[in-house]
Amino acid sequence: MRSVIDVLDLSVEELDSLIKTAVDIIDNPQKYAHICEGKKLATLFFEPSTRTRMSFEAAMYELGGHVISMSEANSSSAAKGESVADTAKTVSCYTDIIAMRHPKEGAPLVASVNATVPVINAGDGGHNHPTQTLADLLTIYREKGRFDNLTIGFCGDLKFGRTVHSLINALSRYKNNKMILISPEELKLPSYVKKDVLVKNGIEFEQTTDLIGAMPKLDILYMTRVQRERFFNEEDYLRLKDSYILDTKKLEYARDDLSIMHPLPRVNEISVAIDDDPRACYFKQVLNGKYMRMALILMLLKEAGTI
Repeated sequence: MRSVIDVLDLSVEELDSLIKTAVDIIDNPQKYAHICEGKKLATLFFEPSTRTRMSFEAAMYELGGHVISMSEANSSSAAKGESVADTAKTVSCYTDIIAMRHPKEGAPLVASVNATVPVINAGDGGHNHPTQTLADLLTIYREKGRFDNLTIGFCGDLKFGRTVHSLINALSRYKNNKMILISPEELKLPSYVKKDVLVKNGIEFEQTTDLIGAMPKLDILYMTRVQRERFFNEEDYLRLKDSYILDTKKLEYARDDLSIMHPLPRVNEISVAIDDDPRACYFKQVLNGKYMRMALILMLLKEAGTI
């Protein structure tokens, strides 16, 4: 049974096909309005979420399907000690496809091995978030029209940021991209991502603590929040949480065609004064996420022979 746990589970050709489907959904919503009638999506979220869970649910509803939802771990049998494997086997009896978010890295993979329906990883700890990457890719495509010859700045929490890790993986498959990694020393991109992705694929990159210095070089600035929930102690979080705040003054150093992205939620790392700037794309990302999740649900259900 085909599942999507990592963005690398999708070939470049499949990514291109998903983008094409998403654009067609945007242009012809009625064509897709009844395609999943009688089908059910289960959203299993063992960790808080607003955008990801609601966009999966909106995606299935707009395809004409239904949703059964578990939005809190303490409302499920996980609170009684049920394993992820048993949960996956059980939920497979009720549904046609599963979207799972879990704080433990690898939990959606365990679910996919044990489920009898497709499983989509909706975020596992600090590891992967492939459908956010799909939202990011559609945003880049609609803003830039390409995935190659780009200079992308990743700023903030690059150590725990699963959205950063997934997007770096995806963009490393395209030619002539350069990554500028902007973070405090304590939140630098993990060495395994640098070694296994950037170095292995011959991707040019530089590491810096200087956001303003990097700004004029960038086609895309991907901001992230410092994630309180990933820290072992409050002291370290409080020391690092305001490391980078993008405001109108810093934006004076940016190019007119910069695209500012953020997986959200934001805390204070992007000033609300920037929201109306034409370069701000983060709320476009939210909408693009729904379209790409629609495209992915369709792809997996078709491959499973369900629709």
